[in-house]
Amino acid sequence: MNVKIYDTPEVQSFLNIVSGFDKEGGSDRGKQILHRILSDLYRTIDDFDISAEEYWSAVSVLNALGQASQFGLLSPGLGFDHFLDMRMDAADQEAKCAGGTPRTIEGPLYVAGAPETKGFARMDDDPDPDGEIMWLHGQVRDTAGKPIPGAKVEIWHCNSKGGYSFFDQSQTPYNLRRTIIADAEGRYRARSVIPSGYGVPEGAPTDQVLKLLGRHGERPAHIHYFTSAPGHQHLTTQINLAGDPYLFDDFAFATREDLVVEGKRVEEHTDAKQHGVEGPVTEVVFDIELSPTEEAELQARHKRPRAKENETQESQLAGTARV
Repeated sequence: MNVKIYDTPEVQSFLNIVSGFDKEGGSDRGKQILHRILSDLYRTIDDFDISAEEYWSAVSVLNALGQASQFGLLSPGLGFDHFLDMRMDAADQEAKCAGGTPRTIEGPLYVAGAPETKGFARMDDDPDPDGEIMWLHGQVRDTAGKPIPGAKVEIWHCNSKGGYSFFDQSQTPYNLRRTIIADAEGRYRARSVIPSGYGVPEGAPTDQVLKLLGRHGERPAHIHYFTSAPGHQHLTTQINLAGDPYLFDDFAFATREDLVVEGKRVEEHTDAKQHGVEGPVTEVVFDIELSPTEEAELQARHKRPRAKENETQESQLAGTARV
């Protein structure tokens, strides 16, 4: 078609009307944000001469993403989650409260209400004959190196087949999910299984978008953490296990060098044996540093839809996703 109409007075006036600028009600901030988004999209249609067929094909993909509840899966794949982390890192630098363990993306598969224990937890409720026993432990400290007794450490990860409990109906509801209250020395310990890496569902809407970009949907093996304590900034992070082929090629852009941890095989682990673990284990050590803050808002995780966090709704972020 090769026509350009974006900069015409008619289109600019139309954008103002569509965005509600001529109406008294509604949210001024919402109007401004939508105006920017629509302006960028209208200009994109003009600049790339997008056809009606291409436009409605994109609408079909958006509908499919919504039906599969996969917007929360595609979000990290398009870098939005990591970009938000980059902005928060920059805000920390500006506020001179940098330091502590690096943050990285939450992902869409947290489930609220995991069983709470003190000091130690056995996370593997379900048998996993293909799984390798993991002895996961560490210490929660402040940025001065002082232990934080009673810190709340929430951990979740997939099984050896790449499935997450709750979303994978073959598992019991809180398999491989626990909340551990750190002991008097700020230490936490857990018996679990080594998680596997995995990919987005083949042929799913997220997979289709990634393939359009010539990209894969694979993630390296990783373990998710929420860590919090009064007077300290809430930390959302995850560790990646060294040696995974997708370690630095994560479709969700969650890998950070400081969060790569090596699992070490120990034939007879003294601490693990005291908690009833016989035989060899793979030891994974992850110490956590929390930055101090007096701001109550920073001491809690940000609000977003999460499974079972609100009893009136389930997570709208994951659907059949496995990320």
